[in-house]
Amino acid sequence: MTKDKVAIIGLGYVGLPLARLFATKYAVVGFDINKKRVSELMTGTDDTLEVSDEVLQAVLVDKPSNENGLFCSTSIEDIKDCNYFIVTVPTPVDKNNRPVLTPLIKASETVGSVLKQNDIVIYESTVYPGATEETCIPVLEKTSGLVFNQDFFAGYSPERINPGDKEHTVEKILKVTSGSTPEIGKKVDDLYKSVITAGTHLAPTIKVAEAAKVIENSQRDINIAFVNELAKIFSLMDINTHDVLEAASTKWNFLPFKPGLVGGHCIGVDPYYLAQKAQEYGYHPEIILAGRRMNDSMGDYVASEVIKLMIEKDIRVKDAEILVLGITFKENCPDVRNTKAVDVINGLKGYSTKVTIFDPWANTDEVLHEYNLNSVQTLPNKKFDAIVLTVAHNEFEKLDYPSLKKEKSVVYDVKNKLDDSQKDKGL
Repeated sequence: MTKDKVAIIGLGYVGLPLARLFATKYAVVGFDINKKRVSELMTGTDDTLEVSDEVLQAVLVDKPSNENGLFCSTSIEDIKDCNYFIVTVPTPVDKNNRPVLTPLIKASETVGSVLKQNDIVIYESTVYPGATEETCIPVLEKTSGLVFNQDFFAGYSPERINPGDKEHTVEKILKVTSGSTPEIGKKVDDLYKSVITAGTHLAPTIKVAEAAKVIENSQRDINIAFVNELAKIFSLMDINTHDVLEAASTKWNFLPFKPGLVGGHCIGVDPYYLAQKAQEYGYHPEIILAGRRMNDSMGDYVASEVIKLMIEKDIRVKDAEILVLGITFKENCPDVRNTKAVDVINGLKGYSTKVTIFDPWANTDEVLHEYNLNSVQTLPNKKFDAIVLTVAHNEFEKLDYPSLKKEKSVVYDVKNKLDDSQKDKGL
């Protein structure tokens, strides 16, 4: 019996941890079109910090083989003899919040070009229900010339990676699996079960698995939108939102969500995928889109609150020096994809202020490329009219805030991490 060989298509925040895990029990080829990324990985370094150098180096092999280990490549030739292809490319939205399936289609073309009899293609990218069978499978058939569910098969197992989380790593998160036939569903489930210690849940169809993933993040988005609205209401009433939530959470069935900026590659994006599909069926999703509007408004809201505080303290707004602490989408993580800290920054700049962005985790070149913003990894030696804590990196809890403040200044804490004595206000 030929040993299974796995290709992971896309070596980002999702693909690399998965490739590393599978490489402990299988021969794995990690494929990515980014030559710089592949070169760095083959030296044993992951700049996303999702996999430590020590753990990565333990599974790397210097050439493709049939033995356990991970080889990273930009060459399609190196994935030709794999029989499982797992696609982990991004699924973003455009400026109008419409799903962009281009990376998924391109990845499907790549896999289709090497697809063979009885191969199985598994998608992990978050999509709306139906995308795998309606969009990806036709691309695989057209490129390969093979017939779906006769010559090759498919599965869907949504990623549940939480970037920057060193506790809930990929093998410790229960995995939903599915297949294009009951038999293939069992094969896909067995593949993941062999490496996922948390276990698996075999969904009855691919569409069920797709829907399960997209509602996970939509549910979280809606709950955060609710507490964001509460934060706006309680601010007008001069009531501390976090004190209210702490009191309410003493009830056993109260859900512990906190207000904040909702960005990243999942929660801030996935609801739009579900909404788009619902609209294709003639249904306008009221609650899902209302939640998105609320969460997308929070950057401008924070900026306006900071400006109000400055005016109250008689601080000149025009040309004011403002320090923004953090531009990644979450704490202790270098990921800047779809970060809503940018909305705060742009909101503040709209008042003709001078914004300095300090983030020791963010890659300055990536921030410049993605958002045309300059950021620094070293704290500037100067004083500011306002300080806005947007991301709760551990480093920011240890800062000497009085030394950063001018005689009259404002500290606004989006993440509610600072003591009341250190800040003027927060969400």
